[in-house]
Amino acid sequence: MTFVFLLLLILRIKFILMENQNQSESGTKHIIQSLLVNIAIAVAKGFAAFMTGSGAMLAETIHSTADCANQLLLLLGVKQAKKDADDEHPFGYGKSVYFWSFMVAMLLFSIGGMFSIYEGVHKYNNPEPVHNIGWAIGIILFSIVMEGYAMISNIVEIRKRKKLISFFRYLHVTKDSDLIIIFGENAAAVLGLFLALIALLVSHYTGDSRYDAIGSLCIGIVLIAVAIFLASEVKSLLIGESADPEILEIIHEIAKAENNITEVLNCRTVQQGLGEVLVCIKIKIVPDLTTQDISLLINAFENELRTKRPEVKWLYIEPDFQEWKTI
Repeated sequence: MTFVFLLLLILRIKFILMENQNQSESGTKHIIQSLLVNIAIAVAKGFAAFMTGSGAMLAETIHSTADCANQLLLLLGVKQAKKDADDEHPFGYGKSVYFWSFMVAMLLFSIGGMFSIYEGVHKYNNPEPVHNIGWAIGIILFSIVMEGYAMISNIVEIRKRKKLISFFRYLHVTKDSDLIIIFGENAAAVLGLFLALIALLVSHYTGDSRYDAIGSLCIGIVLIAVAIFLASEVKSLLIGESADPEILEIIHEIAKAENNITEVLNCRTVQQGLGEVLVCIKIKIVPDLTTQDISLLINAFENELRTKRPEVKWLYIEPDFQEWKTI
């Protein structure tokens, strides 16, 4: 029955993937890839936990199951972010993906991290022998290969997007919350699997199952640390973070090349979602321009900026003749 359910779910996911095959910028491809991997791994880990009675393997099973739920939430967030703007949400629903990314971090903290710590404490106080360790080792190695493949795919995608900045700097400044969440989950999973493998081996060769419980505790700590990092990064985007600094550089370049603009008095950018940016600009223009001249000037500015940075979805330009200071 379980395998029938998994087959139907995988077919449904493949249908979603077909719907999005021409929308690679939406970020769903790497989410679906990680979801498929985690479904297989969760089933395998659950079987290993049942066969061995290992607390570390049970913690890993819950971790992978939570990851599956997390990736479904990310898909929901990406889908909601594509909704058109309306009267109630004039700037669209782009930040939905940030909300669901934050929820994923919270679930990783609570379901993944806290449960693993609880299981570790419980198994440490009530140790049970670990048996059939061969099943666990085989499935852990299988999971490491699968999770490692997913993590490497994430790294390849990050390297494509990060341009000239360093890898770790990109993790901090990127607006692609979905990709960072998936990478964080996969990296935590790989580290957790190595911890589970070490805990099982030490427990087996020493005959002390408390080492298995310690492994579960360590996995929980890793998950909580990753969840706190991800929540902190997504919180900044959810509150309202400035867009790519490159946009501001392009704005100044356009203004400098226009003879009728003497200065960019002020500029504010806000990341509204995946590939959606709000820009507000106040420019100082030469005096004696007619209303029509100003209108043509602003239209030309907008067209050039949107041509160079199509993600600028909302753009407001205010002309002025005098200096303007931020209060």
